[in-house]
Amino acid sequence: MTLDSTDIRILLCLQQNGRISNQDLAEKVALSPSACLRRLRILEDNGVIEGYRAVFNAERLGVELGAIVHISMRQDDENWHEAFIQKVQSWPEVVSAYVITGASNYVLRVQARNLKQYSDFIVNKLNRTVGVTDIRSEIILQKIKEGGGVLDLLVARR
Repeated sequence: MTLDSTDIRILLCLQQNGRISNQDLAEKVALSPSACLRRLRILEDNGVIEGYRAVFNAERLGVELGAIVHISMRQDDENWHEAFIQKVQSWPEVVSAYVITGASNYVLRVQARNLKQYSDFIVNKLNRTVGVTDIRSEIILQKIKEGGGVLDLLVARR
């Protein structure tokens, strides 16, 4: 799908406030409410907009520790990849997971209430997973930037 400047303006507004009313969104992007809603539905139907969600403050919810965890796997079992993916899906501590290139097979972003919960995750879940050969963790000390991403690239490209 090719996005025009109006689509980009709609997406930028939604990125800043996903709860904006259609009326307010239409005003901000200089469209009639019906035209705005029509464009919004097209963006949703084409998968450009995957969904809407609330963003929570982890610290205020008592989640104080974040880590980036690199995982290397033994690859002698033919279903090693599928088995690991299934495990990752069941772990609530893993907030995002990626298959990567390089020295590790996977990188996980993990959140925990505290060091004790994080340690329990590493020792009793990750370390006991069949095929895991190496676990390297980096504790996140400070968030510098989060969010942004693809839409920022589209805007910068113009």
